[in-house]
Order: sequence, then C-alpha cells, then structure tokens
Amino acid sequence: MVENPFLGILALVALVLLLAVTGGVGYLTLAEWRDRRLRDNEKRDLRRSTPKRR
Repeated sequence: MVENPFLGILALVALVLLLAVTGGVGYLTLAEWRDRRLRDNEKRDLRRSTPKRR
C-alpha cells in the first residue's frame, strides 16, 4: 500500500488529528446548544415569575 513507512505514519497521524478536531467541534457545538437551551429556559422562567407592571 504505502512504500515509505514515514508516509504511512504521517497519514495515520493526520487521520487521528482529523478525528480529534472533528470530535472537538462536535463537543463544542453540543455544549453551546445545551447552554443556549438552558439560558432560554431561564429567561422563560424569569418572565413567568416576574409580576407585570401596569
């Protein structure tokens, strides 16, 4: 497949780094979505509990 062992190792390192970056982006996206949902719920609860002014 790959004649030069250095190129094989380099390809493997590139694949591992690609997977790590992809996983990191997925984690950050999920965390941001979760945090936004929690903030929206807190805002909604605060609006319900605050008495309306006349």
